[in-house]
Amino acid sequence: MSTNSQQIENKKVKVQLLLAGGHQYTVYLNPDDPVLHSLLTTIVARAYKQESASHCLFQIPIYEGHSALSFASENLVGLVTEPPLWIQQTENIQPVANDILNSSYVQIDNFLSPNEHERLIKYVLANKSNFVSTSTSTNDQNYRRSMVLYSFPDFAELIVNKIQNIMPDIISKLGMSPFPISQIESQLTSHNDGNFYKIHNDNGSSDTATRELTYVYYFNREPKRFSGGELLIYDSKVENNFYVKAESFKTVEPRNNSVVFFLSRYMHEVLPVNCPSKAFADSRFTINGWVRREAS
Repeated sequence: MSTNSQQIENKKVKVQLLLAGGHQYTVYLNPDDPVLHSLLTTIVARAYKQESASHCLFQIPIYEGHSALSFASENLVGLVTEPPLWIQQTENIQPVANDILNSSYVQIDNFLSPNEHERLIKYVLANKSNFVSTSTSTNDQNYRRSMVLYSFPDFAELIVNKIQNIMPDIISKLGMSPFPISQIESQLTSHNDGNFYKIHNDNGSSDTATRELTYVYYFNREPKRFSGGELLIYDSKVENNFYVKAESFKTVEPRNNSVVFFLSRYMHEVLPVNCPSKAFADSRFTINGWVRREAS
């Protein structure tokens, strides 16, 4: 099967799903999305009564993977695509399986002014005693090790305002559709010698499901006295119409005074930090948080 997806480049395809019983739903998919390909091949295979039209369950990610529209393939009556996708049938139609979906991120250097950066360093060092150990919902000590400061109102407001101002540009660069923002969360973390955060995503529970974007602002004293602490952002693949982690990944260096943005549904991890002095002041510091959409 081939489509005219090259003609529409990387723009989202508006797909109206026509289901049995007169139900209709609209989703937006990339032209090279394996889910879109599977929908098209299912329609063609059923039309020609081919074996590949066997029953299956579709679960179409919506809201960047926070929710899923689920239906049985036999209930798919037709598709309306905008712009139009024309299908040419070949003798053997095989659905796309396990295609790698590349993760993408945006990293911006010199995010704070030199003065703001200096004041932030001084503030963190003065508030060392207010940092507490991080935890996870399972309280697994071997899953995440770091320190966190939850309340830092002056700098939280500074970061959130800066992020708010550049959101339209970030959303555009990540190829996302604009969404109404309900909240931008923030916390301040410290990773010292041996600290890490194993593979996870940031919106895998009911109370985090509205997180669309994750951001991490990196800062440290100069000269830098730690190594490691890279952020790995894993690519995705679709298996049985579910997003799962691929083996490939992008590596983000924790560059001083830079901020990185990526989709909260991406699986990611923080590699162990090596800080020979073990001094708090030599830590890998971050202000990290999440951009939430309004709940539907």
